[in-house]
Amino acid sequence: MRRTRTSRATALGSAGTMIAATLMAGVLTTPAASAHDRDRAGDLVRGQEREQVGASIAANRAARAGIDWKDCPADWGLAKPIQCGWVTVPLDYAKPFGKQIKLAVDRIGNTGTPEERQGALVYNPGGPGGSGMRFPVRVTAKNPLWAKTAKAYDFVGFDPRGVGHSTPISCIDPQEFVKAPKLDPVPDGEADKRVQRGLAAAYADGCAERSGEMLPHMTTPNTARDLDVIRAALGEEKLNFLGVSYGTYLGAVYGTLFPDHVRRLVADSVVNPSRKKIWYQANLDQDVAFQMRWNDWLTWVAQHDATFHLGTTRAAVEQRWNALRAAAKKDPIGGLVGPAELIGFFQAAPYYDSRWVPVARAWSQYEAGNTQALVDAAAPDLTDTEGNAAAENGNAVYTAVECADAKWPRDWRTWDRDNTRLHQKYPFLTWSNAWMNLPCATWKSKQHTPVEVTTRKGLPPVLIVQATRDAATPYAGALELHKRFKGSRLITEENAGSHGVTGIVNPCINDRVDRYLLTGELDGKNVSCAPHATPKP
Repeated sequence: MRRTRTSRATALGSAGTMIAATLMAGVLTTPAASAHDRDRAGDLVRGQEREQVGASIAANRAARAGIDWKDCPADWGLAKPIQCGWVTVPLDYAKPFGKQIKLAVDRIGNTGTPEERQGALVYNPGGPGGSGMRFPVRVTAKNPLWAKTAKAYDFVGFDPRGVGHSTPISCIDPQEFVKAPKLDPVPDGEADKRVQRGLAAAYADGCAERSGEMLPHMTTPNTARDLDVIRAALGEEKLNFLGVSYGTYLGAVYGTLFPDHVRRLVADSVVNPSRKKIWYQANLDQDVAFQMRWNDWLTWVAQHDATFHLGTTRAAVEQRWNALRAAAKKDPIGGLVGPAELIGFFQAAPYYDSRWVPVARAWSQYEAGNTQALVDAAAPDLTDTEGNAAAENGNAVYTAVECADAKWPRDWRTWDRDNTRLHQKYPFLTWSNAWMNLPCATWKSKQHTPVEVTTRKGLPPVLIVQATRDAATPYAGALELHKRFKGSRLITEENAGSHGVTGIVNPCINDRVDRYLLTGELDGKNVSCAPHATPKP
């Protein structure tokens, strides 16, 4: 999912000492239910799930309240003409008149005429744990890829529940979270595994201690219900939504729960929505895909040996990588960068093509004797308290949502068997990924059954966009969502693997995304596009 593991994957190796506190900023108690709301509840279809009843009540309430748009707080980094506001939602949709939480939202108006306006386009960048609040900046920064869409739509971002300004959760003290160097994710033996298991269990305990009231409700279905309340608060009858990475799963669940509330839905870089994949198997599948894309990058580095001087073949570059890991394990670089921090930095390359050159350059500079270049790139900034708090929060939400969405294996032998087997062929990310997700094995709060994503009456055609060699969300996920959402269209970027395809210059894709958002038109059949330009040093 889109919130890169650069900050997450290196963190769980040091859960450390937990500080017991309940972080519940922004929690309110709702006023007594109005007669109108109670009548509304009585009129809803008998047999509907209690949470869906609650979502309808909350949306009705939000539609009446609207959003009180104001200039954004100065420390949010969102300058005029971007505006910010709040939307109130139930903590528990089964109890819509109970405790409420506030969600932060922001917007920038469409750049075209009033006649050109088609409503609001709401965005989620993934994670789980990613903030969408920077989305309106695409307009103020005059991003050419979004100029046509911005004429027609207000760009709306939001912090999902638990994220950022929206009743943020926490599992560990942020300074403890970023402490480095951490234990090498690749275990030398059973003793290392026991240490990592203890750290993961301590992290799960910390989540329960610091954010326990929120945890049972940190699910994708609840975030989808929040999304519908935001839609209502915006005054929109139907939702226009762009979801990237985990945002595609959020969109898929929304489309299943609220099919007749969808107007346009773009799913970019797709999480496999199968119940069998959410979330344990999806993470194992990631390990395989990351190795594929890592090998692509190693090959590219070798092709540019004249620039980087790291080896003329993929095997030679990989040998150099293994030597770097071994050296950092024996003597952490700059005292801060061990194997865990190296993986946290280097995994940006298989995630995004835009990171191919910077990662290779930092490595090349290190090999040429400039140690500080790699320390600056890979080591945590222990003085950045705000950034570290945001990283810790993002990791907490990632863990909370994935652990709550589905039932995870509780038996360590299952984890050990699966990850030992995968590591033999796909060593780049496997153990790092395993330790990051292992808190779900001892999770204290309820683990739910995932929504069965499917086409329901009223769902309009959906646009799916995916690269075949995506590491974070393997291509099979796009095929699965296309199969489940009847009438959808799939745009495939062949022989490419950057995560987040709609943000890359490729006219074959960009023009079709624009056309869909502006007119609702899709091609008569699925489309294959040539890859975007390969990065150059």
